[in-house]
Amino acid sequence: MTAYLILHGWQNRRPKDHWQHWLADRLTELGHQVDHPQLPDPDDPELEVWLEELARHLGGLDARSEAGSEAGSETGQERVVVAHSLSAVLWLHAVARGLPGLDAVDRVLLVAPPSGAVLARHPEVARFAPPPLEFTLPGPTRLVAGDDDPYCEEGADTLYGRPLDLPTDILPGAAHLDLDAGYGPWPAVLGWCLDPTAPLTARPR
Repeated sequence: MTAYLILHGWQNRRPKDHWQHWLADRLTELGHQVDHPQLPDPDDPELEVWLEELARHLGGLDARSEAGSEAGSETGQERVVVAHSLSAVLWLHAVARGLPGLDAVDRVLLVAPPSGAVLARHPEVARFAPPPLEFTLPGPTRLVAGDDDPYCEEGADTLYGRPLDLPTDILPGAAHLDLDAGYGPWPAVLGWCLDPTAPLTARPR
């Protein structure tokens, strides 16, 4: 059993057709411990509030994983974070600030992080513009994004993958990997959650 924390982005109220909701349901059905929280004020989020929420949910992720280990025979259960869009940038802020609990996470998937230039054009999320990438990520982290993401015009690999030396998957025609791009059920992300060596590919059309 693995403990998962699934974090949504801007203006996201966890619609049931979104791939993150689908992923949470599939992982729960498989017996894993899943936290897919609604973060406060998704239309007009506050960076400091979201960081506090992230710290709280990381603490809960650690507690659930330990409880699951005590209930079964397994030890050292895996803790996995999947962060989409604004929450992918939130994760970078958390690392830059040394937020407590990050070291307990075993692996992270950053999905379609927006660029600072795009965030700066929207006052509601301008404070989320990414920090200087002058840090080392605390654990294995993977990046996946579309090659035509309107929220990251410069390209996710250019802005994040190369500076952070991340293994990166750029998916053709995947845009922002959201509902507008057709990303409801996404088998490849479920595959990665279950096996970090699984390829992250575009969802079938």
